[in-house]
Amino acid sequence: MTLLGIRLTILAGKTIPTPPPRAITESISSVTVTHSDEERSGFQIVFQAGRDRANFLDFPQLTNNQFKPNSRVQILVTLGVMPQVLIDGFITDQQLSPSTGAGGSTVTVIGEDISIKMDQKEKNEEHTGLSDDKIATAIIGQYAQYGLVPKVVKPASFDVPNPSERTPTQQATDLKYLKAIAKRHGYIFHIIPGPAPGVNTAYWGPSIRQGVPQKALSHNLGIHSNVDSLKFRYEALKRKTVAGKVQDKFTNQTLPVISLSSLLSNLSSNPPDVTDLLTGRRETYRSKGKSLAQAYAEAQARADETNRDVVLAEGELNALRYGGILQARALVGVRGVGLSYSGNYTVKNVTHTITTKAYKQKFTLAREGLGSATPLVKT
Repeated sequence: MTLLGIRLTILAGKTIPTPPPRAITESISSVTVTHSDEERSGFQIVFQAGRDRANFLDFPQLTNNQFKPNSRVQILVTLGVMPQVLIDGFITDQQLSPSTGAGGSTVTVIGEDISIKMDQKEKNEEHTGLSDDKIATAIIGQYAQYGLVPKVVKPASFDVPNPSERTPTQQATDLKYLKAIAKRHGYIFHIIPGPAPGVNTAYWGPSIRQGVPQKALSHNLGIHSNVDSLKFRYEALKRKTVAGKVQDKFTNQTLPVISLSSLLSNLSSNPPDVTDLLTGRRETYRSKGKSLAQAYAEAQARADETNRDVVLAEGELNALRYGGILQARALVGVRGVGLSYSGNYTVKNVTHTITTKAYKQKFTLAREGLGSATPLVKT
């Protein structure tokens, strides 16, 4: 599928993904890909289906083995010179909507990213003597056949369990367990496709709040505007503090635990302070068998998780007008919306919708408060 300045490439197959026949490619009416910093990424391909003398028994999109369930699909977009991998995953669902009129039938295939292979088998395993980051690296390494490359960030506070005292036990799928141990540190786990087809980065670490921002989203700036719509909301009740007590496993003393003001890298000039948190919602910390340092780290991680998404922005842009692909799980600047909401944000999710007429991207941005922490954004 080709638009003015955009080329869409789809590879599919049971073993090695390859280009489908031209007739199948030309029957594609839309492609949708969704990226999220918390959930599994997914895709949907809709074909206009019809039967002729050569295919009177069935629709060719259904008989083609490349688009049957469990086939691997890679979707690439070229906007300029270099192709970018939007998603690498597997088909999980196939749908047919027959029509009585000519050319009105559609075949839809739906799939999810590579991490679906990590969520198919529940395990009961012990990870003796391994800290959470070492466990994450070991689990990800089991999926090298899918091109997974681990990118694991060691937590600031981590515990190497003494086998004579405690052995981490997994009673879940690999994906659920990776997410569970990530959450203890306020971390996230997701798959980043690319940079080349068949290669994927398995990221286990903190939400991305540093690095070079993408090209700014510009609103109400005349010829420099590049977003079709944009709206903001401030959810003050999201903020909370975590407080309670823990019996320190080293001293056996019961000691107080409370989260401090956010330790996240600030994207706003008005992040939550101690007063905001102490007068807001409070969650009780309950956990056993932890040291005081571990308890404080867990309480802080749970509090930071709620503080990072206090301000949300939702909008839509045209990829050609924007001049690029907005990447989820990265930073982007916003300008032209006033002092309160301009500045840098994290991109929580992006939904790419590509048709023969347009390439649209719907997005959600987030940060911890009002006002910009930087006087300028990247244009």
